[in-house]
Amino acid sequence: MPHSKHKPVLLNEVLRFLDPKPGFRYVDATVGLGGHAVAILKMIEPNGFLYGVDQDGDAIEWCRNRFSQYENKFQLLHCRFAELGERISPDSCDGVLMDLGVSSPQLDRGERGFSFMRDGPLDMRMDQNRNLTAEDLIRDMRLDQLLTILRQYGEEPKALRLARAIVKQRQITPFTSTGQLADFISQTIPSRNRKIHAATKAFQALRIAVNEELETLENGLKICFGLLKKGGRLGVITFHSLEARIVKRFGV
Repeated sequence: MPHSKHKPVLLNEVLRFLDPKPGFRYVDATVGLGGHAVAILKMIEPNGFLYGVDQDGDAIEWCRNRFSQYENKFQLLHCRFAELGERISPDSCDGVLMDLGVSSPQLDRGERGFSFMRDGPLDMRMDQNRNLTAEDLIRDMRLDQLLTILRQYGEEPKALRLARAIVKQRQITPFTSTGQLADFISQTIPSRNRKIHAATKAFQALRIAVNEELETLENGLKICFGLLKKGGRLGVITFHSLEARIVKRFGV
């Protein structure tokens, strides 16, 4: 993961909202490259504590090296949101951050299969220990299932045309790579906007389905909220309307 100069999203806003203080205890529930986590660690010195959590094992290993100078002040947890209630005591933390969506290292590495810009296997698993891949979904889903995913998770306006074309084409040639699928989508439903790739919505839909992102978010919000002390703060960074709706409903 050669992204040591990566600038975390909304860093100043996150720090202003969470307001980390020396001696306080925090959870970065999507630690990624550790940008938010390192900033929080600096602000809670000398005796604060941080849990760095990620379902991506590569992110955990990267942060294990990056956080070495904060020995005994952090703990890395390789797990999903839903497992945090079993790993961290309830009512024990002053703040929790959830940074949703796909990370830069996942997109930049073709072998992870997230990007239509880099050819690689149709994988898209954030947690490499999980079995289901995007290739499995494309190969095995019925037409109605594929249509539902493209419509609900990708909000793809041409979902029916694309789903029918994929089901027909896979009987001739199986879809096995991101480049192959992206090219097929571009030919099937060309984009009128040159700045937006035709495969953008379909790739988002498959990624969300593979990782059960929306179901995980709904459960994760409840669990992360339960980790907070009275007066603690839960911050969530969302990147598309599907996530934002769930977060807004939770906050009502």
